[in-house]
Amino acid sequence: MFYINGMEGDIVLIQLIVSVLLYFVIFFGIAFILNMLLRRTWLMAILYPFVISLIVGDSSFSEYFTNTGEAFSSTFTKMTSLAPVDIIILSSGLVGTIVSGFVIKFLRKSGYQMF
Repeated sequence: MFYINGMEGDIVLIQLIVSVLLYFVIFFGIAFILNMLLRRTWLMAILYPFVISLIVGDSSFSEYFTNTGEAFSSTFTKMTSLAPVDIIILSSGLVGTIVSGFVIKFLRKSGYQMF
């Protein structure tokens, strides 16, 4: 699991920090670009749970339409059994999309017109 003591714990902690930063930056960037192009400030923050359910779930995209009950059931089961470290990493992506919305609102209020 997640141990801090010893060398292996240090490596796991570094991987956690890098993963949190990576998810934050990636989803901040994606949300920022979508906000500029579509001019919908909170679109990515709303779509983020759906994107994560596609990433975490074992079902393919088409199974959510053809075999709806089983696809959502297996995805929900998988999401509720995530490790705390995974929840922290995925939450950092959500925070990145939310921060992107605030940054876009601030830039638009400051007079920057993006696309």
